[in-house]
Amino acid sequence: MARWPTGREVDLDEAVAYQRGVPRHRNFALTVLRAKSEGITLAQPRGGFATVEEQIALLKALQDQGGADLLPLTTDSYTRNERFAEAEKGLAESVSAGRSLLNGLPLVNHGVKGVRRVTEAVEKPAMVLSGTSRPCLTAEVGLAGGATGFLGGGISYTLSYTKELPIAEGIRNYQYLDRLCAHYWEQGVPIHREQPGFLTGTLIPPGLGVAIAVIEPLLGAGQGLPHYSVGLGQALCLAQDVAALRALENVCREYLQRFGFGTTTLTIASHQWMANFPQDEAQAAGVIALGAAIAGTAGVTQVITKSVHEALGIPSPEVNAAGVRLTQQVLRMLERWRLPLDPEVETEEAMVAAEARAILDRARDLGDGDWARGAVRAVEAGVIDVPWSPSRFNAGKALPGRDRFGAVRYLAHGDIPLPPEVREHHRSKLAERSGGASSGMVSERLLADLTAVSRPVSGNFGPDGWRDFKDYADLLRR
Repeated sequence: MARWPTGREVDLDEAVAYQRGVPRHRNFALTVLRAKSEGITLAQPRGGFATVEEQIALLKALQDQGGADLLPLTTDSYTRNERFAEAEKGLAESVSAGRSLLNGLPLVNHGVKGVRRVTEAVEKPAMVLSGTSRPCLTAEVGLAGGATGFLGGGISYTLSYTKELPIAEGIRNYQYLDRLCAHYWEQGVPIHREQPGFLTGTLIPPGLGVAIAVIEPLLGAGQGLPHYSVGLGQALCLAQDVAALRALENVCREYLQRFGFGTTTLTIASHQWMANFPQDEAQAAGVIALGAAIAGTAGVTQVITKSVHEALGIPSPEVNAAGVRLTQQVLRMLERWRLPLDPEVETEEAMVAAEARAILDRARDLGDGDWARGAVRAVEAGVIDVPWSPSRFNAGKALPGRDRFGAVRYLAHGDIPLPPEVREHHRSKLAERSGGASSGMVSERLLADLTAVSRPVSGNFGPDGWRDFKDYADLLRR
């Protein structure tokens, strides 16, 4: 609490009393649980600006113009790294310039009173989107300020965003956060906790993502949390994304039940495409629409939205709200239709679940039954190996690529304990794309897979596409 002067504003007893007075319709956890019971998918944007006034204007636009069901308090990069003095300077310069010069809300610098001005100005629930492996002070100020949810995970955020922070320290930081949220629950104040998946804009094989997403609610439940949400970033392969989200819920429920946390309520979140977006607005809208369809047909409770200006910088409130409207339109047209469990989806779900279970069981063995210790040792052993992680504690042997349908596979899996049938599944799917042979240098292939979504549209049928068709009759015969 002494890391920045506003920490002195937090009185936990007073904060609990304040939260008890927050109307139920502004409580994130209760809103999500109600949506889960009714089979509804909620639209949840991201967004943050430097000043309280700008943040209020953003949230009102998302709520009133976008029809957002849930609202964000996205912190800036300085706050995420506890560089509060630099955040203070950026805030002052933003006030002087009359526009935000930070990429989010310096929540800690505004303090409890500032955050309460934001949360009281809107009618929808607000959650802190921290993007940090150091959430402790941000959580204390944010929850005391009326936020009723907090996004983040000790494994996922430490391996996503830090180079030098040991994984054990990241896990400990989130044990602090989870214990704080559990204390609010014990005092009659529901607080939503959510695991983010990997939001780094790179390809993460979904079995690995599911395994990590299962460990984090197990750690949260160990701190007394009765409710948790888990999420995955989309790869934009409809069959694999839906299968992975189904596997995520099933495997997570299985392990919570198996290890004594069967009463924990669980909800699922899907994050729209986090990698590079097309600069063209029409193409970007297509990416968002597909992301909404993935979330809707998978039946998740939350979909975290994007805007058509994703490639251009931080979107204006109006453009951000338009991304929410686009998502809501697709969800409304789907009318709770779910993707049928055809053989392709069924096989993919089974492969994702088998991979996740293998990683989870090996991590538990490494930790002698302790999930925190097991996660640390699994990272050290390369059993958990996140592609593209900046962490020097991550093995960095696993490499992902896409198959011919855009599903994410392993080009190399390092020491991740893939079952034989899962290894063969990945190998055969990659072979379909390359015709059984290598298709260029690995670096070129990886780059192509990462940038495929953002390339300008060109017609699928050029002149060469017709070379095998002799005439109209031949086309009809085919």
